[in-house]
Amino acid sequence: MENIQVIIPIYKPDYKFIVLLKKIKEQSIKNIPLLIIDSGSKDEYRDEIKNMNCLVKKIDVKTFNHGGTRQMGANMFPDKDIYIFLTQDAILANEKSIENIVKVFNNSNIGCAYGRQLPYKNASLFSSHARFFNYKDKSYIYSIDDKKKYGIKTAFNSNSFAAYRKKALDEIGGFPISTILSEDMYVTAKMLVNKWSVAYCSDAIVYHSHDYTIWQEFKRYFDIGVFHSRESWIRDIFGKAEGEGKKYIISEIKYLIEKNIMLIFPMIIRDAMKFLGYRLGMKEQFISKHIKRKISMTKNFWN
Repeated sequence: MENIQVIIPIYKPDYKFIVLLKKIKEQSIKNIPLLIIDSGSKDEYRDEIKNMNCLVKKIDVKTFNHGGTRQMGANMFPDKDIYIFLTQDAILANEKSIENIVKVFNNSNIGCAYGRQLPYKNASLFSSHARFFNYKDKSYIYSIDDKKKYGIKTAFNSNSFAAYRKKALDEIGGFPISTILSEDMYVTAKMLVNKWSVAYCSDAIVYHSHDYTIWQEFKRYFDIGVFHSRESWIRDIFGKAEGEGKKYIISEIKYLIEKNIMLIFPMIIRDAMKFLGYRLGMKEQFISKHIKRKISMTKNFWN
């Protein structure tokens, strides 16, 4: 419990980040060491961190990379045993959230763990369903042997609220420095292949969701397609993402029939754009860099 490090990359944070900092101070583990990697803010949080065990590292936004920046943060604290990552808009749900994700590492087989994400109270039905589909109320531990049953879902993880054992992270070479996103899945897959296990902690909870527009969903799934294309070994080992996509759509239809059947048609358009974005991302080698920058959510990646 004592040898942990919380790391939060931020870029132009809104009020949610201030709420997150308040929640960190309320945790059952007191005086939690915190690193803020700031690639673009007006120091709005300065007053909030005055009495916290906090270090701020300023970086140029042009140097930010989903994997590389997080690895830089971990490298700053080589004496720590567990690294806990949060995003600036993930709000800890209660005072036990960090304690509950850390305690799972008492199991020496656990290489990484991630917490449960609940939608914000004002989240759309599309966003709410995404959280309820991916983050159930039952904890589990997966090993490489579970890939036969759960496929690519075995390697699922989210750095919006995740924790990593330093020993396991070092063993697989740390976070990748060149992925467009999904650095969390990359590391989890590597750990599983190296015989570590991943834990889902349903009692380690944050509030976190996104109400993306249809165009934003397209761009996000384009980036996911790029990731799966470039890291094809993950699909080779764990299976294609399309199978999980079918399960998602079936679940989404049932959810909307119950909540608001009028959203079925917008759902069809939204999911079609996701699929189109993903397939284009998978074929990104045939698309010019200029176009890729236009249709990508992670524009800096193409610079």
